[in-house]
Amino acid sequence: MNLTKSTVQGDFVSRNGVGPDNRDYDPVNADPTRTPGLRVWADRLRPVLTDYHVHLRVDEPATTPASSAFTAANAERYREVATERGIAELGVAEHVYRFTAALDVWNHPLWVESARDDIDDYARFVREETDLRLGIEADFIPGREDRMRSLLEGRDWDYVVGSIHFLSEGALDYDLFDVWNSGRSPDHVWSTYFEWLGELAATGMYDILAHPDLVKHWGRERPWPDKDLRFYYDIAMERIADSGIAIEVSTAGLRKPIGEIYPDRAFLDMVIDAGNPIALSSDAHTPEQLGFEYEQALAFLDDAGVKEICVFDRRERRLEPIG
Repeated sequence: MNLTKSTVQGDFVSRNGVGPDNRDYDPVNADPTRTPGLRVWADRLRPVLTDYHVHLRVDEPATTPASSAFTAANAERYREVATERGIAELGVAEHVYRFTAALDVWNHPLWVESARDDIDDYARFVREETDLRLGIEADFIPGREDRMRSLLEGRDWDYVVGSIHFLSEGALDYDLFDVWNSGRSPDHVWSTYFEWLGELAATGMYDILAHPDLVKHWGRERPWPDKDLRFYYDIAMERIADSGIAIEVSTAGLRKPIGEIYPDRAFLDMVIDAGNPIALSSDAHTPEQLGFEYEQALAFLDDAGVKEICVFDRRERRLEPIG
């Protein structure tokens, strides 16, 4: 796409390459007050950075009530840091298990301990007291899809982030419920994870597939499979491709024992080949983590040939140039 020589004529971009008086128009630098539709088009042509997988709540539910997290002042702390770091598209996606309504879906001990907030109060706060995009991070729990769908439907999300943190009762990234204490082989754990990842995509409930290879969270601190990891990725790939779901590139993995971006390059190449779009996030749990190591992420995406990322608005997705 030519980002500097698109032209406008009245409220629309001219198809013949000239403006109404046969002159070229530069929508990024032209005066939007003289062309009513120009501002919209210029905004859509400007490169953009996003951070949609963000949490206002820290991971200590007993000591951080909603009254301290869901405030305009706290949201503004995030917005200020995002602005400093050039992140124009900022959204929040609290863990679904923070909300009491999630106990109608699953009653895992962690969920029971964490479910303290009202989901509608959260949505109302984000919509009415902030300028942030409204999202939620909702776990995929096999066999509970209808329950999760009922929870998600009827609420005015900008996007729904889908993730897998548990295989049955065992957690992939939380040592108090460590899946690796189950005695399952690495092949079984990885195969199950990617089978479920494909099932998550196939539900159609989710807009973004979060930290797609979270199973690698612990790195070599946990048993590691002998097979080429692409064997496991391929288990999920057909359903991921068919779903069209956006794939999150997350810098959170750089803060974890694995010490690398989610997903790895081989997985990224496979989803690019499949035609899935890319979403960019940091999975921040504090303002300081916003845009964490985005320089690495942008180099990673550029090297893979990714030039556009997803922007969401009330479950509608469009692609914008990476800024």
